[in-house]
Amino acid sequence: MDISLTTRWNASRHSDGRAMVDEILELGFTAVELGYDTRRDLVEGVKARQAEGAVQVYTVHNFCPVPMGVSKGHPELFTFGDFDRDVRDLAVKHTRATIEFAAEIGAKVVVSHSGNVKMTRRTKTLKEMARTGQTGSRRYQKEATKLINDRDKLGRKQIPFVEQCLEQLLPDLERHGIAIALENLPTWEALPTEVEMLKLCRKFEHPQIRYWHDMGHGQIRENLGLINHHRWLENLEPYLAGMHVHDCIRPDRDHTMPPLGDMDFTRYKDFGSRTDIPRVIEPTTKTPASEVRGALEFLNECWAAEAEHSSPPSTTNSTTQA
Repeated sequence: MDISLTTRWNASRHSDGRAMVDEILELGFTAVELGYDTRRDLVEGVKARQAEGAVQVYTVHNFCPVPMGVSKGHPELFTFGDFDRDVRDLAVKHTRATIEFAAEIGAKVVVSHSGNVKMTRRTKTLKEMARTGQTGSRRYQKEATKLINDRDKLGRKQIPFVEQCLEQLLPDLERHGIAIALENLPTWEALPTEVEMLKLCRKFEHPQIRYWHDMGHGQIRENLGLINHHRWLENLEPYLAGMHVHDCIRPDRDHTMPPLGDMDFTRYKDFGSRTDIPRVIEPTTKTPASEVRGALEFLNECWAAEAEHSSPPSTTNSTTQA
C-alpha cells in the first residue's frame, strides 16, 4: 500500500469530491483516508475518481460520512466508553453506518476513538509544565503519578463499556470484512491506554478488532514521561492495523510534517516500511501543500521498503510494562 493522505487536510476547502481528491493527487499521493469531516456531498466525487482508478481508499475515520443532523464532524460525537447508555448506543449505531460505508467504498479499516475517562483533565497541566522545562521537577513527578493512578482506577469502570460496544459491532465487521482499529490519543485520560489496548486485543484475539497507532500522539505521551513510544509500538505491532504519521515538536506540538519536528523516523522504519498496512500522513487543515509534499518525499526515502511482509507478524510477542 502506498502512503495515504487524510482528507481531513482539505475537505473543508471543497464542495466537490473530485476537486478534493485531485488536490491530493497533485502532491504525488495515490491513496486517501476519508476523514471524519467528509460530508455527504463529497462522496460522489470520491467514488467517481475511484471508479476511474485514480485513487485508492484504504481507511475511513469514524464517523464517516458526517452523520445526518450534525453540523460538524468530530471523532468523539459519541463514544464507546461513555457512562451514558444512550450515548454508547449512538456510538454503535453511527459506527455501524461507517462500517457499511467503508465496505461500500472498498476500505478495509475504520479508525475510531473510544472516549475518555470521566475525570478532571490533568494532562493539560503536565503539558504546560513540560513546555517550561519542568519534567524533571518533583512537582511534575507528583502530578504525573497522581494522574496515572487516578486514571487507571477510574478507567476500569469504563473499559467494559468499550468491550460491550465492540462485541455488538463484531457481526457487522465480520459480515463486511472490515476491521475497527482503536486509536491511541495524546492525553492520559483517553481510552484505552496502551496496557488496556493490549488487554482488549488479547481478549478478543480477532482480526476485526485491531489497534491504530498515531505516531504524533505516541510521541507526546513519551515526551510527557508517560510511556516508551517505540517499545509500546513493538508490543502492539501484532495487532497493528495502520498508522497516522506526523511529526512532533517537543513537548506536544504534533501534526507537524516530517522531518520538521524532533522525531527520528529512521527509528520507526520497521513499522513505517510495512506496505501491508495503511500509513496515513495527517497534517492540520492549515499545513502548506509544500510541507505535505515534502513529508511524502521524506517518508518514501526514509522508509523505503526492502520487501513486503509476506504474512502478518507473530502474535506471540512478550510484553513488558513501558
